[in-house]
Amino acid sequence: MNGPDPHDLLDRSLDLTARLDQHSALQSFVESAIKLTGAAYGALSILDARGNAGQLVDSGSEGGSDGFSRAPADMGILEKIPEDSYILFREADGQAGGSPRPDGGPGADDLLGVPLTVQGRLYGRLCLAGKPGGFCEADGQAVMALARAAGIAVENSRLFAESVVRSQWIAASRAITTALLEGTDEEEALQLIAHEMRRVAKSDLALIILQGVGGAWTCEIADGEAASEVIGIEFPAAGRAQKVIREHEGLIVDAMAREPNLLVPTLAHYGAALYAPLVAKGATTGVIVLLRDIDKQEFDLSDLAMAESVAKQATLALELASARHAKAQAAQLEDRSQISRDLHDFAIQQLFASGLELSALREDLDASGTASPSALASLDSAITSIDESVGQIRQIIHSLRDPQATVPLVMRLRREVDYVSRLLGFAPRMVIRNLGEEVGPGPHTEIDDELGADVADDVVAVVRECLANAAKHAHASRVGVAVTIENHRVHVRVTDDGRGISRELSRRSGLSNLAARARRHHGTFTIRPGDDAAGTKIEWMAIVE
Repeated sequence: MNGPDPHDLLDRSLDLTARLDQHSALQSFVESAIKLTGAAYGALSILDARGNAGQLVDSGSEGGSDGFSRAPADMGILEKIPEDSYILFREADGQAGGSPRPDGGPGADDLLGVPLTVQGRLYGRLCLAGKPGGFCEADGQAVMALARAAGIAVENSRLFAESVVRSQWIAASRAITTALLEGTDEEEALQLIAHEMRRVAKSDLALIILQGVGGAWTCEIADGEAASEVIGIEFPAAGRAQKVIREHEGLIVDAMAREPNLLVPTLAHYGAALYAPLVAKGATTGVIVLLRDIDKQEFDLSDLAMAESVAKQATLALELASARHAKAQAAQLEDRSQISRDLHDFAIQQLFASGLELSALREDLDASGTASPSALASLDSAITSIDESVGQIRQIIHSLRDPQATVPLVMRLRREVDYVSRLLGFAPRMVIRNLGEEVGPGPHTEIDDELGADVADDVVAVVRECLANAAKHAHASRVGVAVTIENHRVHVRVTDDGRGISRELSRRSGLSNLAARARRHHGTFTIRPGDDAAGTKIEWMAIVE
């Protein structure tokens, strides 16, 4: 029996090693093996991360005249192929233990099994069937040589694919950093990070898990078709996400659907998963989770390395953008402060001095009787204009120090209620009490004097955030706001009769900012179900020093 043509083997081996597309190389390997040996059918089973048969690459007349009607994996043949050599299944010689055959299938002596190794690791198993007269040793040796060329082609294609993916990750990182440094706000930046990482990783869903109110870690940002289904899901302390947060190291999972004790049931609908921590200055601020649908390619260590690198750069860019924004705000405030100081120290003082001089001159002229009534009237007009100018400059100074400071607190709170009424479809009921008495119409500027600008600004921010959350999440028919000032404390209580505390009310909702505002003033912040376990009640308190 003649073996394969050596020249044909060399040509096909060279053709294989020149291919940079993995699927093309594997398909060519199967087809070349069939043509070299004269087989009717060939099937290559690619192993997954657990060493089990995964993807199948086949070619030839399956179910044709040779009667080969099922993939070799169904015949129990592939598992018998050794890792370091080929095997001929010859039932007549008693080799291979008399492998089973399907009804009407070929005899075991029609089968040739060859391992495919890449970098010394078993990558897959090839089974050839249906050669007239059976396979010979020369066939096995030729296909083993072809398999070595296929192994080189697979490794080359992997390296090439890694280089392409690496360039895509770098481009994504550049896009994220550029957007952040151009002034994109944090919410949009996180959404951009999720979108870019999902796109480059060829995943079907991307999640960003951040710490929310009460210390819970929840999905705050999601990108993909099922994004709305995972927003607000809490990730428990014993799960992988919090493990990544604690250890500052990412991990990959070959198939979430196969995990026996999955703590987040929603993730059971997915296959491969990748967890990359958002790390900056040694602290993990969140986790990015990339998920692929079941039966799609698993993530590998190179994917994890690139995802971790981009996540780290994105976190640094977020911090840098935040620092730049804070610096720009500080510079703006400093500029305003400098202008107000200059106006106070120079312009007002000079106008005030001019006004005093004109007043003294007017009194001297009036006492001497040398000035006409019209001249004295002109001097009076000039003095009045100077006084008005000083008052206007004082107002400008006041507004430069705080643009909202010229509007009393009570009026600002009423504006917030009026604004949210358009979103709710009804007007929330607001009650303001100062020292035990309910505040009626009017600006009531005495409240601003009692609280001070800093606390007053925070009270407005708290009411604004609570009303916004009620409008977006509560689906309420009644909303109430109560602001009480007494005993050097200011209390804010916002209640609604909506659907209760939603899992969407997390860090991105801004409620954690309210807790931080309370701590700044040595106060407290709580959110819990309303009376009779219906709706939501938010209470905020600050100490007025």
